[in-house]
Amino acid sequence: MAELKTQANDASVADFLAAVEPPQRRADAQVVCDLMAEVTGEPPVMWGPAIVGFGRYTYRNAAGKPGDWMRIGFSPRKANLTLYFISGFDEHAELLARLGKHKTSVSCVYVKRLADIDMDVLRELAEQSVALMRARYPSED
Repeated sequence: MAELKTQANDASVADFLAAVEPPQRRADAQVVCDLMAEVTGEPPVMWGPAIVGFGRYTYRNAAGKPGDWMRIGFSPRKANLTLYFISGFDEHAELLARLGKHKTSVSCVYVKRLADIDMDVLRELAEQSVALMRARYPSED
């Protein structure tokens, strides 16, 4: 089995965020970075060239091989700000209904701009997602 391409690395989160375009996406990314750092109590870490992650846990794939991944993260992509809630969305339906304008897939929430969503709901979603991941993988923190 191939090793995951997206790995935590020592690249500068500040430099990455400073280069995000357009300026509104950059500002939104900084707000999300600050929110996730506060919620997790973890510093931001680059995962691959374009994902900012917080916390870490070790999982085992179907073949039993361990892998590391972030507990929560985001990426300021060209089309959307992508928010990674690794816990998935089964437990978060009520919050997603109140979040505002967004799309989802597997464990990602896509938003065009933070002005389109309720930031209090986003904070609650992040808090619940982190709590669920800590409950599933308690020994990593």
